[in-house]
Amino acid sequence: MSNDATTPWLQLSLQAIDHTVEQLEDALLQVGALAVTLQDAGDQPVLEPGPGETPLWTQTCVTGLFDAQTDIEVVKRQLQCVLHAPILPECRLAELEERDWVRAWMDNFHPMRFGQRLWICPTAQTPPDPNAVNIRLDPGLAFGTGTHPTTALCLEWLDEADLANQTVLDYGCGSGILAIAAAKLGARRVWAVDIDPQALLASDDNAAENEVEDRLELVSPAALPTALTVDVLVANILAGVLVRLAPEFARRVKPGGRLALSGILETHADAVQAAFFHDFAFNAPRMREDWVLLDGVRRTPD
Repeated sequence: MSNDATTPWLQLSLQAIDHTVEQLEDALLQVGALAVTLQDAGDQPVLEPGPGETPLWTQTCVTGLFDAQTDIEVVKRQLQCVLHAPILPECRLAELEERDWVRAWMDNFHPMRFGQRLWICPTAQTPPDPNAVNIRLDPGLAFGTGTHPTTALCLEWLDEADLANQTVLDYGCGSGILAIAAAKLGARRVWAVDIDPQALLASDDNAAENEVEDRLELVSPAALPTALTVDVLVANILAGVLVRLAPEFARRVKPGGRLALSGILETHADAVQAAFFHDFAFNAPRMREDWVLLDGVRRTPD
Protein backbone atom coordinates (compact mmCIF):
# COMPACT_ATOMS: atom_id res chain seq x y z
CA MET A 1 0.00 0.00 0.00
CA SER A 2 1.48 3.32 -1.00
CA ASN A 3 2.05 6.02 1.60
CA ASP A 4 2.25 8.80 -0.95
CA ALA A 5 0.43 11.89 0.38
CA THR A 6 -1.70 12.06 -2.76
CA THR A 7 -2.90 8.45 -2.52
CA PRO A 8 -6.69 8.66 -2.29
CA TRP A 9 -8.68 6.75 0.26
CA LEU A 10 -12.40 6.16 -0.05
CA GLN A 11 -14.93 7.55 2.39
CA LEU A 12 -18.35 5.94 2.52
CA SER A 13 -20.83 8.04 4.51
CA LEU A 14 -24.27 6.96 5.74
CA GLN A 15 -26.95 8.92 7.59
CA ALA A 16 -28.01 7.55 10.98
CA ILE A 17 -31.76 7.67 10.40
CA ASP A 18 -33.23 4.16 10.47
CA HIS A 19 -30.21 2.77 12.34
CA THR A 20 -28.36 4.03 15.40
CA VAL A 21 -24.88 5.51 15.17
CA GLU A 22 -23.53 2.46 17.02
CA GLN A 23 -25.17 0.05 14.56
CA LEU A 24 -23.69 1.85 11.55
CA GLU A 25 -20.28 2.16 13.19
CA ASP A 26 -20.20 -1.54 14.09
CA ALA A 27 -21.37 -2.52 10.60
CA LEU A 28 -18.71 -0.42 8.85
CA LEU A 29 -15.98 -1.98 10.98
CA GLN A 30 -17.33 -5.46 10.26
CA VAL A 31 -17.12 -4.89 6.49
CA GLY A 32 -13.54 -3.66 6.62
CA ALA A 33 -13.48 0.06 7.43
CA LEU A 34 -10.02 1.11 8.60
CA ALA A 35 -11.42 3.91 10.76
CA VAL A 36 -14.80 5.46 11.51
CA THR A 37 -15.66 9.13 12.05
CA LEU A 38 -18.86 10.93 13.01
CA GLN A 39 -20.05 14.25 11.57
CA ASP A 40 -22.96 16.58 12.08
CA ALA A 41 -24.88 18.28 9.26
CA GLY A 42 -22.18 20.96 9.19
CA ASP A 43 -19.41 18.41 8.53
CA GLN A 44 -17.64 19.14 11.80
CA PRO A 45 -15.73 15.91 12.65
CA VAL A 46 -15.47 14.62 16.21
CA LEU A 47 -14.12 11.16 15.31
CA GLU A 48 -15.46 8.66 17.80
CA PRO A 49 -16.94 10.01 21.04
CA GLY A 50 -14.66 10.06 24.07
CA PRO A 51 -15.45 7.92 27.10
CA GLY A 52 -18.85 8.82 28.50
CA GLU A 53 -19.66 11.17 25.62
CA THR A 54 -22.33 10.90 22.93
CA PRO A 55 -22.94 13.14 19.91
CA LEU A 56 -25.55 15.84 20.51
CA TRP A 57 -26.55 16.26 16.88
CA THR A 58 -30.10 15.43 15.81
CA GLN A 59 -28.72 13.90 12.59
CA THR A 60 -25.36 12.19 12.46
CA CYS A 61 -23.36 11.10 9.43
CA VAL A 62 -21.25 7.96 10.03
CA THR A 63 -18.25 7.65 7.70
CA GLY A 64 -16.01 4.65 7.11
CA LEU A 65 -12.51 4.95 5.64
CA PHE A 66 -11.51 2.32 3.06
CA ASP A 67 -8.45 1.59 0.96
CA ALA A 68 -8.72 3.06 -2.55
CA GLN A 69 -8.80 -0.43 -4.11
CA THR A 70 -11.91 -1.46 -2.17
CA ASP A 71 -14.93 -2.48 -4.24
CA ILE A 72 -17.53 -0.22 -2.62
CA GLU A 73 -20.45 -2.00 -4.33
CA VAL A 74 -19.41 -5.20 -2.55
CA VAL A 75 -19.12 -3.23 0.71
CA LYS A 76 -22.66 -1.90 0.24
CA ARG A 77 -24.04 -5.41 -0.25
CA GLN A 78 -22.19 -6.59 2.85
CA LEU A 79 -23.61 -3.66 4.82
CA GLN A 80 -27.13 -4.62 3.77
CA CYS A 81 -26.54 -8.12 5.15
CA VAL A 82 -24.99 -6.92 8.41
CA LEU A 83 -27.73 -4.33 8.99
CA HIS A 84 -30.53 -6.64 7.76
CA ALA A 85 -31.60 -3.73 5.56
CA PRO A 86 -33.31 -4.34 2.21
CA ILE A 87 -32.39 -0.75 1.32
CA LEU A 88 -29.32 1.05 2.68
CA PRO A 89 -29.53 4.56 4.14
CA GLU A 90 -28.48 7.29 1.72
CA CYS A 91 -24.78 6.77 0.93
CA ARG A 92 -22.17 9.29 -0.17
CA LEU A 93 -18.81 8.23 -1.60
CA ALA A 94 -15.77 10.52 -1.71
CA GLU A 95 -12.02 10.31 -2.18
CA LEU A 96 -9.74 11.57 0.55
CA GLU A 97 -6.00 12.28 0.50
CA GLU A 98 -4.02 10.63 3.27
CA ARG A 99 -2.76 13.90 4.71
CA ASP A 100 -6.33 15.18 5.05
CA TRP A 101 -7.64 12.33 7.20
CA VAL A 102 -4.47 12.08 9.27
CA ARG A 103 -4.72 15.81 10.02
CA ALA A 104 -8.37 15.35 11.02
CA TRP A 105 -7.35 12.64 13.49
CA MET A 106 -4.46 14.66 14.87
CA ASP A 107 -6.55 17.80 15.37
CA ASN A 108 -8.90 15.81 17.60
CA PHE A 109 -6.49 13.47 19.36
CA HIS A 110 -5.24 14.69 22.74
CA PRO A 111 -3.72 13.00 25.83
CA MET A 112 -6.25 10.73 27.54
CA ARG A 113 -6.18 9.08 30.94
CA PHE A 114 -7.45 5.55 31.60
CA GLY A 115 -7.79 4.42 35.19
CA GLN A 116 -5.27 5.59 37.76
CA ARG A 117 -1.89 5.10 36.05
CA LEU A 118 -2.30 4.94 32.29
CA TRP A 119 -2.15 7.78 29.73
CA ILE A 120 -2.28 7.66 25.91
CA CYS A 121 -0.40 10.64 24.44
CA PRO A 122 0.29 11.76 20.85
CA THR A 123 4.01 11.76 20.14
CA ALA A 124 3.98 15.49 19.36
CA GLN A 125 2.56 16.43 22.78
CA THR A 126 4.12 16.44 26.24
CA PRO A 127 2.57 13.89 28.63
CA PRO A 128 0.52 15.70 31.30
CA ASP A 129 2.02 13.46 34.02
CA PRO A 130 5.63 12.44 33.26
CA ASN A 131 5.53 9.97 36.19
CA ALA A 132 2.50 8.09 34.89
CA VAL A 133 2.55 5.06 32.61
CA ASN A 134 2.60 6.94 29.31
CA ILE A 135 1.99 5.32 25.93
CA ARG A 136 3.11 7.43 22.97
CA LEU A 137 0.75 6.74 20.08
CA ASP A 138 -0.42 8.50 16.93
CA PRO A 139 -3.46 7.54 14.88
CA GLY A 140 -2.82 5.48 11.79
CA LEU A 141 -4.35 2.85 9.55
CA ALA A 142 -4.55 0.22 12.28
CA PHE A 143 -7.59 1.03 14.38
CA GLY A 144 -7.11 1.72 18.08
CA THR A 145 -6.11 4.91 19.86
CA GLY A 146 -8.24 4.67 22.99
CA THR A 147 -11.03 6.92 21.78
CA HIS A 148 -13.55 4.14 21.22
CA PRO A 149 -15.51 2.93 24.29
CA THR A 150 -14.40 -0.68 23.82
CA THR A 151 -10.72 0.27 23.79
CA ALA A 152 -11.22 2.54 26.79
CA LEU A 153 -12.87 -0.30 28.72
CA CYS A 154 -9.92 -2.60 27.98
CA LEU A 155 -7.33 0.00 28.94
CA GLU A 156 -9.08 0.68 32.25
CA TRP A 157 -9.28 -3.06 32.93
CA LEU A 158 -5.56 -3.47 32.23
CA ASP A 159 -4.77 -0.48 34.45
CA GLU A 160 -6.55 -2.19 37.37
CA ALA A 161 -4.92 -5.57 36.78
CA ASP A 162 -1.71 -6.64 38.47
CA LEU A 163 0.35 -7.60 35.43
CA ALA A 164 3.75 -7.75 37.10
CA ASN A 165 5.68 -10.73 35.70
CA GLN A 166 2.57 -11.97 33.86
CA THR A 167 2.28 -13.35 30.33
CA VAL A 168 -0.37 -11.69 28.15
CA LEU A 169 -2.02 -12.45 24.81
CA ASP A 170 -3.66 -9.56 22.91
CA TYR A 171 -5.80 -11.23 20.26
CA GLY A 172 -6.73 -8.81 17.47
CA CYS A 173 -4.10 -6.26 18.41
CA GLY A 174 -4.84 -3.55 15.80
CA SER A 175 -2.47 -0.68 16.63
CA GLY A 176 -0.93 -2.69 19.48
CA ILE A 177 -2.30 -0.31 22.08
CA LEU A 178 -3.44 -3.04 24.52
CA ALA A 179 -0.29 -5.13 24.10
CA ILE A 180 1.90 -2.08 24.67
CA ALA A 181 -0.17 -1.06 27.69
CA ALA A 182 0.25 -4.54 29.17
CA ALA A 183 4.03 -4.42 28.67
CA LYS A 184 4.34 -0.95 30.18
CA LEU A 185 2.17 -2.04 33.12
CA GLY A 186 4.67 -4.77 33.99
CA ALA A 187 3.94 -7.87 31.89
CA ARG A 188 7.15 -9.81 31.22
CA ARG A 189 6.01 -11.20 27.85
CA VAL A 190 3.18 -10.16 25.51
CA TRP A 191 2.00 -11.85 22.33
CA ALA A 192 0.13 -9.55 19.93
CA VAL A 193 -1.91 -11.35 17.28
CA ASP A 194 -3.72 -10.01 14.22
CA ILE A 195 -4.82 -11.34 10.83
CA ASP A 196 -3.97 -7.99 9.19
CA PRO A 197 -0.27 -7.51 8.24
CA GLN A 198 -0.81 -3.72 8.37
CA ALA A 199 -1.84 -4.04 12.01
CA LEU A 200 1.28 -6.04 12.85
CA LEU A 201 3.47 -3.41 11.16
CA ALA A 202 1.74 -0.62 13.05
CA SER A 203 2.07 -2.54 16.33
CA ASP A 204 5.77 -3.07 15.68
CA ASP A 205 6.32 0.66 15.03
CA ASN A 206 4.33 1.62 18.13
CA ALA A 207 6.16 -0.92 20.30
CA ALA A 208 9.49 0.57 19.18
CA GLU A 209 8.23 4.09 19.89
CA ASN A 210 7.37 2.95 23.43
CA GLU A 211 10.58 0.94 23.92
CA VAL A 212 8.82 -2.35 24.69
CA GLU A 213 9.61 -4.24 21.47
CA ASP A 214 11.91 -6.60 23.38
CA ARG A 215 8.90 -7.97 25.31
CA LEU A 216 6.43 -8.19 22.41
CA GLU A 217 5.97 -11.06 19.98
CA LEU A 218 3.97 -9.98 16.91
CA VAL A 219 2.42 -12.90 15.01
CA SER A 220 -0.47 -13.97 12.82
CA PRO A 221 -2.93 -16.43 14.38
CA ALA A 222 -1.42 -19.28 12.37
CA ALA A 223 2.06 -18.49 13.70
CA LEU A 224 1.06 -18.50 17.36
CA PRO A 225 2.90 -21.36 19.13
CA THR A 226 0.56 -24.33 19.48
CA ALA A 227 1.41 -25.00 23.13
CA LEU A 228 1.31 -21.35 24.25
CA THR A 229 -0.75 -20.63 27.37
CA VAL A 230 -0.87 -17.27 29.16
CA ASP A 231 -1.88 -15.69 32.45
CA VAL A 232 -4.02 -12.99 30.80
CA LEU A 233 -5.87 -12.85 27.47
CA VAL A 234 -7.52 -9.68 26.20
CA ALA A 235 -9.49 -9.45 22.96
CA ASN A 236 -11.20 -6.33 21.63
CA ILE A 237 -12.85 -7.71 18.50
CA LEU A 238 -16.35 -8.30 17.18
CA ALA A 239 -18.84 -10.44 19.11
CA GLY A 240 -19.30 -13.05 16.39
CA VAL A 241 -15.55 -13.59 16.15
CA LEU A 242 -15.29 -13.91 19.94
CA VAL A 243 -17.93 -16.63 19.96
CA ARG A 244 -16.07 -18.60 17.28
CA LEU A 245 -12.80 -18.26 19.19
CA ALA A 246 -14.19 -19.42 22.57
CA PRO A 247 -12.56 -22.90 22.39
CA GLU A 248 -9.23 -21.38 21.31
CA PHE A 249 -9.25 -18.87 24.17
CA ALA A 250 -10.15 -21.55 26.71
CA ARG A 251 -7.15 -23.54 25.53
CA ARG A 252 -4.83 -20.53 25.71
CA VAL A 253 -5.64 -19.26 29.23
CA LYS A 254 -4.06 -21.09 32.17
CA PRO A 255 -6.36 -22.37 34.96
CA GLY A 256 -6.91 -19.38 37.24
CA GLY A 257 -5.84 -17.02 34.45
CA ARG A 258 -7.86 -13.97 33.46
CA LEU A 259 -9.86 -13.13 30.34
CA ALA A 260 -11.17 -9.75 29.14
CA LEU A 261 -13.46 -9.57 26.11
CA SER A 262 -14.68 -6.35 24.50
CA GLY A 263 -15.92 -5.08 21.14
CA ILE A 264 -19.33 -6.36 22.27
CA LEU A 265 -22.58 -4.46 21.85
CA GLU A 266 -24.88 -4.80 24.85
CA THR A 267 -27.39 -6.76 22.76
CA HIS A 268 -24.73 -9.43 22.05
CA ALA A 269 -23.28 -9.74 25.56
CA ASP A 270 -25.41 -12.69 26.71
CA ALA A 271 -24.54 -14.73 23.61
CA VAL A 272 -20.83 -14.08 24.05
CA GLN A 273 -20.89 -14.94 27.75
CA ALA A 274 -22.82 -18.14 27.04
CA ALA A 275 -20.14 -19.26 24.59
CA PHE A 276 -17.45 -18.94 27.28
CA PHE A 277 -19.41 -19.85 30.41
CA HIS A 278 -18.35 -23.51 30.57
CA ASP A 279 -14.69 -22.52 30.88
CA PHE A 280 -14.77 -19.10 32.61
CA ALA A 281 -16.43 -17.68 35.74
CA PHE A 282 -17.46 -14.12 34.85
CA ASN A 283 -17.66 -10.96 36.90
CA ALA A 284 -20.42 -8.38 36.44
CA PRO A 285 -20.25 -6.81 32.97
CA ARG A 286 -18.66 -3.36 32.58
CA MET A 287 -20.53 -0.98 30.33
CA ARG A 288 -19.88 2.25 28.45
CA GLU A 289 -22.55 3.68 26.21
CA ASP A 290 -23.88 0.62 24.30
CA TRP A 291 -20.68 -1.41 24.68
CA VAL A 292 -19.74 -4.13 27.16
CA LEU A 293 -16.55 -5.64 28.55
CA LEU A 294 -16.81 -9.15 29.97
CA ASP A 295 -14.05 -10.37 32.27
CA GLY A 296 -13.64 -13.66 34.03
CA VAL A 297 -11.32 -16.30 35.45
CA ARG A 298 -10.45 -19.60 33.78
CA ARG A 299 -12.06 -22.49 35.62
CA THR A 300 -9.97 -25.54 36.46
CA PRO A 301 -10.69 -28.11 33.73
CA ASP A 302 -12.65 -31.19 34.82
